This record gives sequence, structure tokens and C-alpha cells, in this order.
Amino acid sequence: MAGLLLVIGAFAGLVAGLLGVGGGIVLVPAFFYAFTALGYGSEQLMQVCLATSLATIITTSIRSMQSHHAKGAVDWSILRGWALFIGGGAVLGVLVAASLRSVVLQGIFGVVGVFIGLYFGFGRKDWQLGSAMPKGIKKLVIGPMIGLLSVLMGIGGGSFGVPLMTLHGVAIHRAVGTASGFGLIIALPSVLAFMLVPVESAPPYSIGAVNLPAFALAVAMPFLTAPLGARMAHAMDPKLLRRIFAVFIMVMALNMLRKALGF
Repeated sequence: MAGLLLVIGAFAGLVAGLLGVGGGIVLVPAFFYAFTALGYGSEQLMQVCLATSLATIITTSIRSMQSHHAKGAVDWSILRGWALFIGGGAVLGVLVAASLRSVVLQGIFGVVGVFIGLYFGFGRKDWQLGSAMPKGIKKLVIGPMIGLLSVLMGIGGGSFGVPLMTLHGVAIHRAVGTASGFGLIIALPSVLAFMLVPVESAPPYSIGAVNLPAFALAVAMPFLTAPLGARMAHAMDPKLLRRIFAVFIMVMALNMLRKALGF
């Protein structure tokens, strides 16, 4: 199991650097199946998976953001302008997640993931909602929603941030690089909050909903593999990058939805 989690962590880091999604789209289902196999399939297991995934995203996002920044692909003005709104939504997401059963959270992960995959699979490059990022009321609504939904899925902000930015005129490579910073904004406050959430029948060595052994095993490899993913992203055709993003998210989301429906 330790070897498996190291492989999962390496793949999560690669995905984080390549797609700017923080690796959570891999880790949440991976942790869920690993903990279930170990006999910890409680009604609050998904909370543990979400919280532990978000804990790894703190380190993965830092590494991925550094790699993209070195290539000039992080828009710091967007990060500064959206940090408070996204971070506030992330804390709200913890409060919501703490009150839901595992099967509900699995369903949310699956349904939202399918819509994200459909957008990247069938959305057209020329689709535009605007030439600049939203401001005012739109920003006040969209920012917290990104943080809320990201926490309910245990992922970084890339899955929502990348579509938001590309639909508002940000180039895909720059959107991916900036979205890696969204992951840190979401993960840091939400993990601190998840540590205060009591979880019955949690796997051993957990602080609140954060499982320390799974975090430690899955967090090491992304430090090595996230830079590789970032280099791959900048060497690839943007259209191919979108298709990889779409297929990957759809597979993960449909599998989790299948599990939530009992198949």
C-alpha cells in the first residue's frame, strides 16, 4: 500500500504540473479506494479523502506554481485579486462537506467532474464570455463558488479556474500556470479547518479529517514530478492539452459517480 501511494503521488504531481489541477482529481478517488480496501469505509470517509487530498495540494501547488512562474506563466494580478473570494469559499466548503455523507460527496464529485470534462472536450477555443476577468458582483459570486466546489471535490482550483480564465481571454498555458496558484489559496485555509472536524472511525493517525500517513506518502513524489508536468505542458499543443484534461477528468468523475450509485 505504501508503494501504491508513492506511485499515486508521483502521478498526481505530474498531473498538477501538466494541467494545473493540483493532483486532487487523482488523489480523492485513489485515497477512497485505498482506505476502503483497508476497512475504513465509514459514512465520513470522503471527508478524510477530501481533506488529505487538499493537504497534499498545499505542497504540490507551491512546486507547480514555482515551475510555471519560472516560465512567466503565472498572472499574479489575478491571484491577488481573487485570493480573498476563493479562500472564503473554501472555508465555507469545509462547513458544507462536514455535514454531508460520503455517498453525497461522491455524487458531487462525479456530477461536477463530468460537466468540467464535457466543457474541455467539446468547448470551442473561440468561446468567450469577455475580454477581461469578471469584476464586481460576478467576481463576488464566482470566486467563493470556485473555492466551495473545489473543496467539495478535494481538488485545486484548476478545474474551475482554467475554464474561467480561458473564457475571459487568458491563454491556456497562462491559465494553467495561474490556476496552480488557486490550489494553494483553496487548500491552505480548508486544511486548517478540516483539522478541526471530528471524524468517527477515521483511519489511524488522523488529525481531524486529515490522515497523516497518506499525506506523507503521497506528498513526496510530486516535488519531483510536478516540474516535469510543467515542462510537458509548455511543450504541448494547447488543443491537445485541453483534450487530455477532458478525458482524464471524465474518467475519474464517471468512476466516482458509478461508485456513488452503487454499481
